[in-house]
Amino acid sequence: MADYQTFQALLEPGGPSFMPTQIVVVPPLVVEALGGKAAKRMVGTVNSFPVRLGLLPLPGGGRYLMLNKDLCRAADVQLGQHVTVSLMPDPQPDVVDLPEELAEALAAWPEAETGFHHYSASHRRAMAQLVASAKLPETRARRAVELAERLALGRHPFRKS
Repeated sequence: MADYQTFQALLEPGGPSFMPTQIVVVPPLVVEALGGKAAKRMVGTVNSFPVRLGLLPLPGGGRYLMLNKDLCRAADVQLGQHVTVSLMPDPQPDVVDLPEELAEALAAWPEAETGFHHYSASHRRAMAQLVASAKLPETRARRAVELAERLALGRHPFRKS
């Protein structure tokens, strides 16, 4: 198994133009040590907070990590501050951490679970994020049930019609 690569970096504004967020640019030598352009999913820590993130391409080369507000809050970091990042390639890049509500809905509806697993890991992560991002338990449960229903019926998970 690969060793962790640790580095210090600045938390700066960035990300795709349609989704401005906070990013950490990964130094080129660290990217090479992690497997170069082939490296996609990473596990590690940001300021000792455990993370599982994608290593995303920068325009013109290079790679970065996108850190959402919740992760920044948990890692106790704000824009303009330096962070300590430790990364290694994810030994299980297709594993998706499911919120409890979605796991229960899929377990209760085998057709939905089958439909869920027909999608790529990135789509499954997006479905899990859709449910997990809700603040209220009722909203998470509703989203999980609606998503499971669409999957069980063979519909697209993100299209309501």
